[in-house]
Amino acid sequence: MDSIIFDLDGTLWDSRQTIADAWTQAIQQEIDGHPGYTKDDIGSLMGLQIPQIAEKLFPNASLEQRQAYMDACARVDQQLIRKQGGILFDGLEETLEELKKTYRLFIVSNCEDGYIEAFYEAHGLEHYFEDFENPGRTGLSKGENIALVQNRNGLKQSVYVGDTQGDLDAARFAEIPFIYAAYGFGHPSEVDYTLNAIQDLPELMRTIEAK
Repeated sequence: MDSIIFDLDGTLWDSRQTIADAWTQAIQQEIDGHPGYTKDDIGSLMGLQIPQIAEKLFPNASLEQRQAYMDACARVDQQLIRKQGGILFDGLEETLEELKKTYRLFIVSNCEDGYIEAFYEAHGLEHYFEDFENPGRTGLSKGENIALVQNRNGLKQSVYVGDTQGDLDAARFAEIPFIYAAYGFGHPSEVDYTLNAIQDLPELMRTIEAK
């Protein structure tokens, strides 16, 4: 293996509360009397692309109005994430430090443009990752973005680490092994490997390599 490509939400950090606070602030400015969102509301949306999220949150709105609402939410959540960040999973930075000695590291997430940069800025982790991609920037599916990152960086043997069925489907599309982050938010089926804590990833990679 020459590289590890990571999902972001539910794999590297938990940003649900920050996003819930931001989206509540944004949508209450757009819709009078809106009750806002909870951490659990946001958790139920993790792994979906922005158009799917918009359809779930605003089923009666037009496509143009949905996009306007999501744009408002994105503006506020990136501001708030840069300011207060999220909750990094225990041992994340130490794990990235160890992994970077052996593997090239990347992020592919189903997020809006600017979200990964906000994650970097909030926690100072950009130097661990060589490249990233998201549908907000490319308009592509997660699987297509994984393939794009592989091709752009000349990757030959990658694994994808994520926590949702969508992550598993994306890895299958890209024809690379899938490591299920069982501490995250989803419950995919038929995974290749299971990771119970991010700190266990270096040892799991050694096990995969030995096979």
